[in-house]
Amino acid sequence: MGLLSLLRKLKQAPDRELRLLLLGLDNAGKTTLLKTLAAEDPTHITPTQGFNIKSVSCEGFKLHVWDIGGQRKIRPYWRNYFENTDVLLYVIDSADRKRMEETGFELAEILGEDKLAGVPALVLANKQDLFNAAPASEIADNLQLHTIRNRGWQIQPAS
Repeated sequence: MGLLSLLRKLKQAPDRELRLLLLGLDNAGKTTLLKTLAAEDPTHITPTQGFNIKSVSCEGFKLHVWDIGGQRKIRPYWRNYFENTDVLLYVIDSADRKRMEETGFELAEILGEDKLAGVPALVLANKQDLFNAAPASEIADNLQLHTIRNRGWQIQPAS
């Protein structure tokens, strides 16, 4: 629901294509999300060692989704994919409380990038189905998302 409402705000022409950049730490669920959006079987996923690109049609939108690996050694290369991004999707493993500070740092770095200035951000608080998952509201507070003033943003629970 959050993604579609964000896309509706961006849509300027009936045939507009949008580029979505899918980022987050390793094991957050980015590739599972991408495969689910593309109506593919998400049961056999291996860590993304570079990037995956899928074009997905969704409710009249043509989405080009760039899923970039989240391992620490790959993160410095994220900035190579910032240009021409229409929407940033940042996926967080809500059950991985040990890495909440790390994911908050990475998100803050991304949001400070000039090439992503003004790009709306959808933060997906993923893995909400796990018993130890932090609720989206707690994640938003911990990451101080309420202080974001230079772009539209939303946090959305997901599983």
